[in-house]
Amino acid sequence: MKIDVLTLFPEMFDGVFGASILGKAREKGIISLRAVNFRPYAGNRHNTVDDTPYGGGGGMVLKPDPIFAAVEDLLGGQAKEAEFLKPPRVILMCPQGETYTQKKAEELAREEHLIFICGHYEGYDERIREHLVTDELSIGDYVLTGGELPAMTVIDSVVRLLPGVLGNATSAVADSFSTGLLEHPHYTRPLDFRGWKVPNILLSGHHANIEEWRRRESLRRTLERRPDLLEHADLTIKEKEWLQSAHDQKASTEI
Repeated sequence: MKIDVLTLFPEMFDGVFGASILGKAREKGIISLRAVNFRPYAGNRHNTVDDTPYGGGGGMVLKPDPIFAAVEDLLGGQAKEAEFLKPPRVILMCPQGETYTQKKAEELAREEHLIFICGHYEGYDERIREHLVTDELSIGDYVLTGGELPAMTVIDSVVRLLPGVLGNATSAVADSFSTGLLEHPHYTRPLDFRGWKVPNILLSGHHANIEEWRRRESLRRTLERRPDLLEHADLTIKEKEWLQSAHDQKASTEI
């Protein structure tokens, strides 16, 4: 996978792209990561990439020309004028975008080339949205200084899904949200820490029973913390009955 990030602050990505999972994936040649400063594409004497909004109002708006020029350069001239041929996914990080989810991460992980646009200032010229980007993403209902941190979040969540990135191929599959539920609890050594012991079921060696316990704990945790996820979860009749029983028990203790 090839990932390009258009930003006014490419130095912000140095540590993120060179460390941990992303750094290892880069070393293995699984991904190509590049942060590109789009200011040199401004095409004016002072490399100005923003301007005041038509119609008045506060703040500055990111101009379309440097963004279009930078994307076209990344694609080697594939994009022409305002109409854009879209082999890559061009992703605009913005508060008005679609709320980012694990399902979206899995969708993007199937692509070959992602281009992220990270803005600052008041916003983007609307023609960037209308004629250049394929996706607009938001990582939550809050406002950050720029799109760099959200882009890092999305990139990390996508790259870890690529084959060969994680040491254990099942790790990403069993993550919270990948199954539609929150993940079950984990335990490791020591067996007894300050009197808090590992559940006996995990020591039994009975894999079927362990998997059943993990599934139930996943259901229990989801019920307690994110019950909204259960509305779309793929559950068996037995699991639905168990959840109803757990819900009734919880309700009775709260009375």
